[in-house]
Amino acid sequence: MRRTLAVAAGLGLVGVAAGAFGAHGLRDLVSARDLSTWETAARYQQIHAVLLAAIALWGPSSKAIRAAAVLLGVGVVIFSGTLYAIVLGGPRILGAVTPLGGLCLMAAWGALLVHALAMKKS
Repeated sequence: MRRTLAVAAGLGLVGVAAGAFGAHGLRDLVSARDLSTWETAARYQQIHAVLLAAIALWGPSSKAIRAAAVLLGVGVVIFSGTLYAIVLGGPRILGAVTPLGGLCLMAAWGALLVHALAMKKS
């Protein structure tokens, strides 16, 4: 899970930078709506980077844990990435792709639930 932890750290690093850029660099350049969209992307990226780091540090992995890790990485890239791109002037049609990232994030949480339910009581 070393690679997973590295991805989590990278997502966390970029998420902090994106949040700071939104708060300081974009405030006077984009509409309030776009700034809110940017903040949502950064917040979701940070939340899921922390979850991915926790999964990487969890220890023994299962198929569900590995699936959750992949889904988190893909979900953040699609969800937050498309929102960042839209705010920075990318085509608004990317908004049609954003929900796929959200579905990946939800599926990751679902995979984590499956893992939790399959765990033996200790």
